[in-house]
Amino acid sequence: MKAMVLAAGLGTRLRPLTNDRPKALVEVGGRTLLEITLTRLRESGVREVIVNVHHYADMMVDYLKAAGNFGMHIEISAEDILLDTGGGLKKAAWFLSEGAGSAGTPFILHNVDVISNIDIQRMVQFHVEKNALATLAVQERTTSRYLLFDEQLQLCGRRAVSDQKTEMVRPSQKTQAFAFTGIHIISPRIFPLLTEEGVFSIIPAYLRLSGQGERIMASPADGYYWRDLGKPENIQQAEKDMREKIVT
Repeated sequence: MKAMVLAAGLGTRLRPLTNDRPKALVEVGGRTLLEITLTRLRESGVREVIVNVHHYADMMVDYLKAAGNFGMHIEISAEDILLDTGGGLKKAAWFLSEGAGSAGTPFILHNVDVISNIDIQRMVQFHVEKNALATLAVQERTTSRYLLFDEQLQLCGRRAVSDQKTEMVRPSQKTQAFAFTGIHIISPRIFPLLTEEGVFSIIPAYLRLSGQGERIMASPADGYYWRDLGKPENIQQAEKDMREKIVT
């Protein structure tokens, strides 16, 4: 199984920790965010990974080489300009589609700046059972931007808290609002459907595709540990959680 790690961001929210390194090489409990993510993916059965890089790209390449790629086959997708989640994913299509076979073996897309013990294999099983185009790990928690799903857990819209603006792409009498975790399972058949070009976020693309009848599913993950590591105080909390064995 293959995966992509989104690691190209500037990490502005993590300054000053990212003044001299990419956010993927910020450490939590003596381990980099990239090592933590790759270890989780390897434990979930992933052996082939592509990592997008931009900020301090050479440092990322040297780090992976020195670490022996953590025993995995790792490719680098260098972005001269930041392509955002959708553009970065589309640029890596050559790797993620290769060898997928007629069944279209799904792959994992994982933000580098989150830590969790979400059961990725369970997500993959759910994704296959639902014949989904994409499956998103979600939780019921407070966030600034909610994704809305119908009673069948299919994506039907989103809501921004700041202006209380709601966008619906499919009709639904009852919706469930979830926070997204930054962990996706995606079928490679998505690539011909990504008509967006250049720099673009994957979430609007998901909304467009859901509105066109594609199955973009929610995989509830409320029983699992998850934390955004995009801010220094969140790094400190994650280190505390590690010391207390809440997460490893």
